[in-house]
Amino acid sequence: MAAPEAIQVSSLPLPPVQYINLYTDENVRRGRAPRPPPPIHDTYSMFSNMFNADDTIIRPLEAQGIKRLYPQHFDRRRELKKLNHSLLVNFLDLIDLLVQCPDSPRRAEKVEDLSLLFIHIHHLLNEFRPHQARETLRVMMELQRRQRHETALRFQKHLEKVQEILQHALQMLPDTSELDSKLAINTDAMESVDNLGFEQQTQDPCSSSDRIMCKVIDDMLSSNGLF
Repeated sequence: MAAPEAIQVSSLPLPPVQYINLYTDENVRRGRAPRPPPPIHDTYSMFSNMFNADDTIIRPLEAQGIKRLYPQHFDRRRELKKLNHSLLVNFLDLIDLLVQCPDSPRRAEKVEDLSLLFIHIHHLLNEFRPHQARETLRVMMELQRRQRHETALRFQKHLEKVQEILQHALQMLPDTSELDSKLAINTDAMESVDNLGFEQQTQDPCSSSDRIMCKVIDDMLSSNGLF
């Protein structure tokens, strides 16, 4: 028997495909895409709780209708230790109460006390979120600075290596004075060869005796009227 196919279940809801399809390139170019919702300036509901748009990110306990257990000016680390100690004591009291008298009405009071202590601990931890965000940003910027510094060092090493290769190549080239002397010798040799060829071309191929005989014959012909 074949095993049934495993069904993949996403922990997050599927994106609103019908809403995304309204923001196609054609709709955006023609101005048919829906405009974003206006910002909320009044109260709004989120997770069945009402919130005010003017409220701070971390609302004080009094704004949430919760009694504050520590003073206005306090040391967060010290208060967290005190709350943790109170939480442990109340939890042990609740265990002792459940063992000795499970039906005691003090059980609900202990549960409320534990809930209040958890709320205070959670609130104090949330007040550290801005500090955590700043520290996270500082660490990210420090990491980016270190990466850029390392990149600059690697680039400098490559640049020095290229400069060293170019310097070595320049040193391997012959001296320019030797090249000039060799070129001068080759030029003189070519000029001498050209001059020799020109002299050979301009030299008269007839001898002096042949030239005299030709002149005598020309005079005889001219005296007889034949030329």
